[in-house]
Parts: sequence; structure tokens; C-alpha cells
Amino acid sequence: MQKISLYFENGLMLEAKSFGAEGTSVGEIVFNTSLTGYQEIVTDPSYAGQFVTFTMPEIGNVGCNAQDMESQGAHCKGIIVRTYQDRPSNFRCEESLATLLKRENVLGITEIDTRFLTKMIRNEGAMMMVASTEIHDKTALKKVLEESPRIEEVNYIEQVSTKEPYIHTEARFSTKTFSYEQPQTTKKIIALDFGIKRNILNELTHAGMEVTVVPNSMSAEDIIGKIEAKEIDGVFLSNGPGDPLILKEEQEKIKKLIAAKVPLFGICLGHQLLSISHGYDTYKLKFGHHGGNHPVKNTMTGAVEITAQNHNYNVPDTITEIAAVTHVNLFDNTIEGLKYNDAPVMSVQHHPEASPGPHESAYIFSEFREMLG
Repeated sequence: MQKISLYFENGLMLEAKSFGAEGTSVGEIVFNTSLTGYQEIVTDPSYAGQFVTFTMPEIGNVGCNAQDMESQGAHCKGIIVRTYQDRPSNFRCEESLATLLKRENVLGITEIDTRFLTKMIRNEGAMMMVASTEIHDKTALKKVLEESPRIEEVNYIEQVSTKEPYIHTEARFSTKTFSYEQPQTTKKIIALDFGIKRNILNELTHAGMEVTVVPNSMSAEDIIGKIEAKEIDGVFLSNGPGDPLILKEEQEKIKKLIAAKVPLFGICLGHQLLSISHGYDTYKLKFGHHGGNHPVKNTMTGAVEITAQNHNYNVPDTITEIAAVTHVNLFDNTIEGLKYNDAPVMSVQHHPEASPGPHESAYIFSEFREMLG
């Protein structure tokens, strides 16, 4: 392992060891409290532009495999772990995490105090950083960081969205056959790809919807035309990376879909864009919600669901003027789910597909299916 230097916008500089790609990367640092699923996190397009600090100290011990990829590649800038295990042991393992990171040009940072970094982010908030295996001078690293765009200035969905439409052909993963099931569908929807996860698509098809994934550039007019021609029954607005406030074209597109009474379901970034498109701008949380163990209360049933989360932005409380709150985060009482008044529109902030788990919120996909009629 070679040396890698880290410089943070608060002026801190640290040294660690590198186990992933070589080079220099700039991004926003966040922490994730998931105990499992590091491959799903690394390959989640929502982490584009970010360094992910894992609070779980041992990472890499089960390796990686093609079935657990959430997208075609890895999208985060880098991962930061306390201890990296380069000798994975699992019957499904096909390659090490280091091999995946090197192939996808993602930095791997280890032998560093991740508890200290997590406390720093918790106290000071998410911040920009630079990491490099090439540059080890503090002044030079500071210059690179200052001259690089901030995450809220970059439209990352242009990088992660599909370039061509395709029909998703898999449903849930079966632990009996260790393969993905074939979907049985009765409705058809379009999924606008802002950085969609594979297992969100799996859950949509499992709930009975044939999903055509389309680029984020598809026009509202084309979508409305398909609705009017009864080629599709509704539209899914996917998760994705970055600040939703800069996505002006997407906001205008969604406004047109809302006006046309198109049935809509949004997750994470899609949830935020629906709020903005209704005239309620999002705001940035201090350090966001990232992990697979966040309690969310279903206000309709009173049940507390353990959920997967990955977001730095949130919808405002004033959204209750036009929508009913269906889910609330029990960590900070922020809004986690909405059903809009007098409109076929629903959304959630958390990830109900929760790959690799927990799966307590998966019923939300069936609720969308029922909304389609």
C-alpha cells in the first residue's frame, strides 16, 4: 500500500494508506453507518461526487460479485475505511473490493481513524476534501481543493443517467436459487433515470410494473404523449446524486408532468424534485442521512420501519400545505414520505428497496402499483 494524503476544507491534513485507484480526487465527505453492503454503496450512483467514510471498521471481508452491483460501475470519488481486508472469504466472491475500485478509478483509503472523521463531520457538517496518491504538500492540496467546483455546482446526473432507453427484465433476488426472479407485470411505467439503483428497478417489477428506463433528457411532451396513448400508466422519478436545486431542466419537466396529472412516484432525489417542482425548495442537512439502520415512523399505521438512507438534502416542513406526511424520520423529525393532495403523486426520501437490507419499507412499491389503478 502506498501513501495517500487527505486535505479537508477546514484546514485539516491527514495521511493514510491507499488500496484503490491512484491519482487525485476532489469530493464531499460523508459518513455511512451501514453494517453491511459496502459494494452496493460503492456502486450506488447517488454517491457520485462524494467520499464515503464507513463507520463499520472492517470492510472488504466478503469481496465483490457481479450480482450485487447496483449499477454498471462505481460512482463515488473514494471510500475511507478503518481496516481493509484484502483476503475476502465468501462463496459468492468473484473479486476483491480493491480490484473493483482500481477498475472503476475510485480511491480506497485505509489505516485512518474513521471514528475521528465521523465525529468531525457530525460536529462541523459535510465538507469538501481532496485525496491524492501524487500530491503530499499541504499548500498544493489546498490549491487543488480551492480551484475545484463544489458538489452543489456539478450536475452529476448527466454522468450517471443512461444514454439509451432499456426495459428492466429482473425482479427480486431469490436466496433459494441465488438468481434474480423473472417479473410478472400488469402495468407499464417509465423510470426517469437520475442515477437509478438496480434493486429499485427489481422492486418495481416485483410489484407488477414493467419498467422502461429512459435518459434524464427525455422530454415531458414525449412522456405525456405515452400516457395519453395509454402506452404507459405512470412515471417513476429515481434517486440520484447532487443538489436538486441546480436541476432546472428536470424541475420544469416535472412541473409539466404534474400539470398533466401524470401518476408520479419519487424516491430520494425524485422526492426532492417533486417538492421543488411544487414550489417548495429543499434545504441541505448538516451531515445528511447515510446508512441502513435509520428509524422512520409510518404516520398512517404508526409502525416504525428501519430504513436505508442516502441523502444530504431534505424537503421543507411547509410542504404540508399541499401534501400529507406519510413518513417521519425519528432521528430528527424530518419528512420522509409524502402523498400530495388531490393528485396521483407520492414520494419517499428513504430507499425502500434497501439493498442489501432492511426490507421493511418494500410495501411502498406496491402502493405505487395500486395508485396506477
